[in-house]
Amino acid sequence: MTDPVAMPVATVRPPVAALLLGYAGLLPPMVAIAIRVVDPSKGGMMLALSLFYAALILSFLGGMWWGAAASRVTGAALTLWLAVAVVPTLVALAAGAVLFASVVSAAAVVAAGLLGSLLVDMALVRAGHVPAWWMKLRVPLSVGLAALTLLAGLLAQR
Repeated sequence: MTDPVAMPVATVRPPVAALLLGYAGLLPPMVAIAIRVVDPSKGGMMLALSLFYAALILSFLGGMWWGAAASRVTGAALTLWLAVAVVPTLVALAAGAVLFASVVSAAAVVAAGLLGSLLVDMALVRAGHVPAWWMKLRVPLSVGLAALTLLAGLLAQR
């Protein structure tokens, strides 16, 4: 049996469960957008829930970082990783505050947080704190959810 650690990163694939569950996570905003497109008089609440959902996912990413770091790092490095891990929740909170002024701005804050999260994900891979397949899953999911969140924000404004 081949040792996955010794395999080149390009040949390491995410587990099927991670792929299925990860991509299923794009369904809520897709359904909200579809409802709004099919019947513009409906779906406003679904779009709002879609934005809330994306903010929850952003916060969830921070939780994943916390767990990844806590299981492998100690000392001052752990303090740094844990501090970074709370940032997504603060960004999600900021989006909630901005929501009262503009749904598009709130969607943009969450989308920027999702895209920015990829920088931390890359650092986790470089540090060896997450599996080699991590970015193959994180990039399409973060980019996909960011795009869907922006679209939902734009549609909710109408």
